[in-house]
Amino acid sequence: MSEQSESAGDTAKGYLRWQFWIDRGGTFTDVVGRAEDGSLTAHKLLSENPGHYEDAALQGIRDILGVAAGEPIPGEAIEVVKMGTTVATNALLERTGEDTVLVITKGFGDALRIGYQNRPRLFDLHIRLPDMLYDRIVEVDAQEYVWQGDPFEIQAVVAGEGLGEQSVQVSLHYRLM
Repeated sequence: MSEQSESAGDTAKGYLRWQFWIDRGGTFTDVVGRAEDGSLTAHKLLSENPGHYEDAALQGIRDILGVAAGEPIPGEAIEVVKMGTTVATNALLERTGEDTVLVITKGFGDALRIGYQNRPRLFDLHIRLPDMLYDRIVEVDAQEYVWQGDPFEIQAVVAGEGLGEQSVQVSLHYRLM
């Protein structure tokens, strides 16, 4: 047994606590584990491999900890899991994802369209603005949601607008009085 897998086996028995950093991509999922002793273990899996595992991130954690399929992952062996994904970012940039609605503070609906005032091509007569990453905008009173209600009630606002979007970006700006 390699030194790496002996360390992983010890973790499953509760001797070490691990931190996990995971990057789920369209093709591969990378899992990096850091044991309490500072040692690092990197693991790469196919993001989709239904014949072998249901979820690549969980399988990566299982493999690093040395936990067999079907056995529960010992929560006491995990200090933190941080996960990022390029899948959603790529879907936005390639416009292959769901329609997106931007829920933003009333009066800020055009803030992203206006953007910054830096002009890399200052003297162009026909300025080409980039496409927005959202399809529609819903402006709401941020004070009402921050002080009088649950910020997650935004779902009700979107549903009340009759929007069919599956993806919602919320950007509320408020001031303290």
